[in-house]
Amino acid sequence: MPVTAGRDPFRGRLPVTVITGFLGSGKTTLLNALLAQAAAANTAVIVNEFGEVGIDHELVRGATEAVTLLDNGCVCCALRGDLQQALRDLFLARRAGEIASFERVIVETTGLADPAPVMQTLITDPALAANYRLNGVVTVVDGVQIRAQLESVPEAVKQVAVADRIVIAKADLAGTKAVDALAQTLMKINPTAQRAVAAAGAVSPGFVLDVGLDRERVQAEAVDRWLGAVPPADEGPHTHGIATFTLWFERPFERAVFERCIEVLTSLRGSDVLRVKGLVNVADEPGPVVVQGVQHLFHPPVTLAAWPGDDRRTRLVFITRGIARATVANLFAAVAALN
Repeated sequence: MPVTAGRDPFRGRLPVTVITGFLGSGKTTLLNALLAQAAAANTAVIVNEFGEVGIDHELVRGATEAVTLLDNGCVCCALRGDLQQALRDLFLARRAGEIASFERVIVETTGLADPAPVMQTLITDPALAANYRLNGVVTVVDGVQIRAQLESVPEAVKQVAVADRIVIAKADLAGTKAVDALAQTLMKINPTAQRAVAAAGAVSPGFVLDVGLDRERVQAEAVDRWLGAVPPADEGPHTHGIATFTLWFERPFERAVFERCIEVLTSLRGSDVLRVKGLVNVADEPGPVVVQGVQHLFHPPVTLAAWPGDDRRTRLVFITRGIARATVANLFAAVAALN
C-alpha cells in the first residue's frame, strides 16, 4: 500500500456512494425519493437489481443493460454484468458527450450483496481509482424485519457493520419504541455510523450524498463526521462478533513502517478487518494521509495539503470481526519495534 501524495487528491475523481441493505429494506424507495430532490441532479445511478426506477430506452451498451436519462438530469442504468465495466463505460460515455454529464455515482446493490466487493471494485482497477473515489456506504434497514435478519443472515450484519450511514426505513410500521430499541442495537454493531429515520422513504439528500471527504469540506468537523463518533470506552461492544475501535498514535509514522503494519495485519487477518479508515501522520508529508481499507484491499491513499485542525495525531478507525483492539495495537507496536 504505497503512500503517495498529490497536489489535489480529489480533483477529477467522481464520488461513488454505495446504497446497500437486505431484501425489501427500502433501498429503491430511498433512491426514488432522493432522485426527486434537486440536490441529486447530475447523478449516475447503477441499479444492481430491478426495482422501481424506470428504464425507458438504451443509450449505452456493454456491461449495462440499459442507460436512461431521467427527468431530473440523472443517468440511470440497470446492471447486467461486471460493475467495473459499467463504471468504465459510463465514464467514457460521459467524457465523449454520449450521455448527460454527471457529478457523482450511486450504486444500489442487490439485497443479498456483500458490500465489500462493490467497495473493492474501486480499488482493484487503476483506471477506476483514477476517475472515482468512494464517498461512503449507506445501509438501509427494514425497521420491522431487521432484528430477525441480524440474528439469521450474516450479510445483513455485515451491511450494517461497514456502513458510514444507516437509514431506518418503515419506521411508521415498527413504532417509536421499536425504532428507538433498534437504534441502540445498530449502535452496538456500528457505533461510528450516523443514523437517520426515513420519513415516507426519504431522508435529507446530504445524509446520502455528503458522506466522504472532498477538497471543499476537509475541515476538522468534516473529518470527525467521516470517521464517526467513538464510544467513551474507545471500543464498541462485541455484538454479532463485530467490534469497532480507534487507535491513536502520537508520533509520526515513517512511511515504510506504516505500510508494513498494514501489510502484516491484512496478511494475517485481512478477511476479518471489515473496514479501516483514518488520517495518518507520515513523517515527510505536509498533511495527513487519508486511508480507507476493506478487508485485504486499500484505496490508493492520498495526502491532504494541510491538517484540518490542530490535532495531528494518527487516528485509525477499525471495524473488525473477532479481533480485539489490543490485538491490533500490539501488532502495530511489534512491527514498529522491528523497524
